[in-house]
Amino acid sequence: MEKKQELLSLFILFIVTCPGLGHGFGKDQASSLMSFRRAKRAARGTSADMEVAFTEMSLEMEDGTKSSSDVGKMEDDLIKDGLPGQPSGVMFKQYAGYVNVDKVNGRNLFYYFVEAAQDPLSKPLILWLNGGPGCSSLGYGAMMELGPFGVNPDGTTLYLRRHAWNRAANTLFLESPAGVGFSYSSTTSDYKRSGDKRTAEDSYTFLVNWFKKFPHYKARDLYVMGESYAGYYVPELAEVIIKRNAMGEPISKIQLKGIMIGNGIMNEVTDVRGTYDFLWSHALISDETYQRLRENCMVETKTCQEFEDAGKMEFGAIDPSNIYGPSCSHSDSPWRTKLLVGYFPCEGDYVVNYLNLPHVQEALHANQTKLPYSWQLCSDIIDYWKDSPSTMFPTYRRLMASGLRILLFSGDVDVIVSVTSTRYSIDAMNMKVIKPWHPWLDETNDVGGYQVIYDGLTFATVREAGHQVPEYQPRRAFALLRRFLAAEN
Repeated sequence: MEKKQELLSLFILFIVTCPGLGHGFGKDQASSLMSFRRAKRAARGTSADMEVAFTEMSLEMEDGTKSSSDVGKMEDDLIKDGLPGQPSGVMFKQYAGYVNVDKVNGRNLFYYFVEAAQDPLSKPLILWLNGGPGCSSLGYGAMMELGPFGVNPDGTTLYLRRHAWNRAANTLFLESPAGVGFSYSSTTSDYKRSGDKRTAEDSYTFLVNWFKKFPHYKARDLYVMGESYAGYYVPELAEVIIKRNAMGEPISKIQLKGIMIGNGIMNEVTDVRGTYDFLWSHALISDETYQRLRENCMVETKTCQEFEDAGKMEFGAIDPSNIYGPSCSHSDSPWRTKLLVGYFPCEGDYVVNYLNLPHVQEALHANQTKLPYSWQLCSDIIDYWKDSPSTMFPTYRRLMASGLRILLFSGDVDVIVSVTSTRYSIDAMNMKVIKPWHPWLDETNDVGGYQVIYDGLTFATVREAGHQVPEYQPRRAFALLRRFLAAEN
């Protein structure tokens, strides 16, 4: 089984790094995830290792080593004149800056916070995390998916996103861990100690200190959300919050109400098996290649190399993040393409250009990048990753036992973490079905996708959505969000 997983990972790695696919500037979220899966095979910690790691998590918050009372004031981080190039008439407030999570080593995490467009005092708080590991929630989540603005093809101006999630909630984007986006550590060796455990600890410390800076949000209902490798980040952070809530004073309790994860990894064995079944069932590889994978790849390296070579030719130059959507091509008219498909296929390039502008970095209160270095969508932090589980099943079972609301959703045209993979993973958890497969409707009574309600979590699909669901299907993603916040099934 391990050999089969390895060979499939090599094949998928080719798919997501093939020139002309996805976004053109450096690594993207899809290729980062597949590169990471390949790199961690040999030195991967087991799920049992992770169980011990989280059970024995040190309470460094209590001795003040990682928490500072001198967190500054929210007014210091206000983007007073708005973001450069944003449309006129914007009334909601925006904040950006750093929160220290480790005074000794100087680890500082960058955030971008957008208040709800209307009546922010009555709205809940969303924390959004992107995956990779090593990809930016500012670049992906805020600028390409669900934030209030997207970046125009000129790379200098912004457009107002019609289905921005701050229409329903106050939205907080965190670049995590240190080394991602504008987040950094003053101790260079810190980056070589990155991993799931410390990412969860730092994200929790970030929240504690952020609430000191924004105290009137402390009592709000909090929902932690994300996608891709955040399929690990989100439940891991949720578990830390629940454990710390149980150990702390009521006044320090974080009001975590639920988690929502899109196209997130769950369990390596079922995730990988679902990937090649998805490839075959969507006619992306031939019957012969599929059979050779199933029958020969466990033992015959030469045959598997032939399979890989055949797969390269069979799959072709399509975007594995959205198999029916266009790939990034700067030779096409970006506005015409957006009109036809609803998004800019090359928007990742526009975002990189925009966030490297000195006056944009100044407005965001971010550290200035200087050549030869620049801000990128995804970093190389995964090269130093120390720990990562092979499954989230034990964590999910504990979260469900705590009563936390959980929604897992899948864009149904994504190869990277396919809907088939997630269905296999959920099925392997052997949960009781409360309400079987049925369509869910958006506000126009259009079928947004399908869902199953289990005893402990809900699974939903989003029709015609790829790996970044809010990017490819913004209206349906926003409808799903509103249903979740309103506890509608």
